[in-house]
Amino acid sequence: MVQKRPHVGGSASTALLIIDMINDMEFEDSDKLFPFAFEAAKNIAELKKRAKQYDIPVIYVNDNYGRWQSDFKELVAHCKQNNVKGKPITEWLEPDSDDYFVLKPQFSAFFATPLDLLLDYLEVKTLIITGVAGNMCIQFTANDAYMRHYQLYIPSDCTASNEKVDNDQALRLMNNVLKADISPSVDYDMSDIIERARAYYTKEKS
Repeated sequence: MVQKRPHVGGSASTALLIIDMINDMEFEDSDKLFPFAFEAAKNIAELKKRAKQYDIPVIYVNDNYGRWQSDFKELVAHCKQNNVKGKPITEWLEPDSDDYFVLKPQFSAFFATPLDLLLDYLEVKTLIITGVAGNMCIQFTANDAYMRHYQLYIPSDCTASNEKVDNDQALRLMNNVLKADISPSVDYDMSDIIERARAYYTKEKS
């Protein structure tokens, strides 16, 4: 499912992906993931705020949990309920009305989803990928993005896994193999990222 809005035009070649952060955290080993995900959520929220100042489109990508009639708004509402473990994270990252969303059936944000079509519509060739888990859905998404020739930013303070050592290992792999920039988001110069993205987009399209 893709929520549509008018073409943002000036956002130019870059999009922010927020993967699996709208999550009830009601699963095995969630106690391990939650504290890391909560810290990442606060950093992603700040990064999202900065991205919006530059008209960078924000795309939420979430599991459909095997329910092919899933509704994203329903998922958000569920995760905001008082008895849901993931509520604090959802409150940090509640989607805005102009954000996009995509539901995925598997680990990668690209597998059996319309994400390719949406990114093509937005004229995006640079992705800032955030979310959980760093050593699963983030890494699978980054692999697929790299094969599609996207330029990648995966800020180290905006991803989380059950174990920090696993997350760090995944980040190093994505840096070394997928050429992803894994600098922390606090070091981002958004103007510079956009300029690099525009240059990369022009090169890829030529």
